[in-house]
Amino acid sequence: MSLMKSLLGAAAATALTATAVLADGPALVFDLGGKFDRSFNEAAFNGAQVWADETGGEYREIELQSDAQREQALRRLAEAGSNPIVMAGFAFGSTLETIAPDYPDTTFVIIDSVVDQPNVQSIIFQEHEGSFLVGMLAGMASESGTVGFVGGMDIPLISRFGCGYAQGVVAANPDATVIANMTGTTPAAWNDPVRGGELTRGQIAQGADVVYAAAGGTGVGVLQTAADEGILSIGVDSNQNGIHPGQVLTSMLKRVDVAVYNAFTAGTDIEPGLVVLGLAEDGVGYALDENNAELITEEMMAAVDAAREQIIAGEITVHNFSDDGTCPVAMQ
Repeated sequence: MSLMKSLLGAAAATALTATAVLADGPALVFDLGGKFDRSFNEAAFNGAQVWADETGGEYREIELQSDAQREQALRRLAEAGSNPIVMAGFAFGSTLETIAPDYPDTTFVIIDSVVDQPNVQSIIFQEHEGSFLVGMLAGMASESGTVGFVGGMDIPLISRFGCGYAQGVVAANPDATVIANMTGTTPAAWNDPVRGGELTRGQIAQGADVVYAAAGGTGVGVLQTAADEGILSIGVDSNQNGIHPGQVLTSMLKRVDVAVYNAFTAGTDIEPGLVVLGLAEDGVGYALDENNAELITEEMMAAVDAAREQIIAGEITVHNFSDDGTCPVAMQ
């Protein structure tokens, strides 16, 4: 799968509303939290917008208001003729397993889950690899030796972020302490910035001076609280460095935008099966721009870039929490 050489920022919305009929065009269904969550969903939106800007094409989109709407949304798009239909989020997995066989001529693309159907492409990311790199930066930037992690919904996918991060922290500072909290156990955990702020303040009270948020819209509250309290934060999925310039150490980029762009570009020629995007494929990484350049020293950058190459070469193995449900680094 080819990757975009570059991605533009989100432009003025040109997508058709969910009520419009666009036969044979692509469609995108956002997960809970809204397409402007400044994180996962917004990354998906940005990829669709770049495709629209480059091609002049139009696409349909649906924002869910509840879990109960997943099946309705997918069936509605398939019956309207949308093809391919891309869905952002692991929570579509069981629904897609059920409905994909009902629409054999429609191609579906699911991000963050694996659905074994002949008309489905499943895209997953090596979040633990990218999180290892930002964990190294956290370990090097921390003055207290204590850093934090705030996850969204308590699921193995988010534990993959946290475990990779913790491994990177201790690779940079073996004596560091990693504090970790999940926001909740339901999809509401993706869109609770108030709770994200509360968890961040709790971690600061325990000495954390860098906090990594992997929590969708909840992460906005983490970044805001970190800025208010004068500590560093780390964003996720989209480049969130500019939300609080000079106070966001970096962002772990998960190229959901690339996945959507590539799916829309391939159209009905999408190959079914599993696609895995990690460091080697530029599917994950860390963000460096004018908003955080002064926070990342040349020494830090050299160390992280060297680790990136070592991971790609197989010289460093980052344990994947999803393999066995364990993490080699203890988190408080």
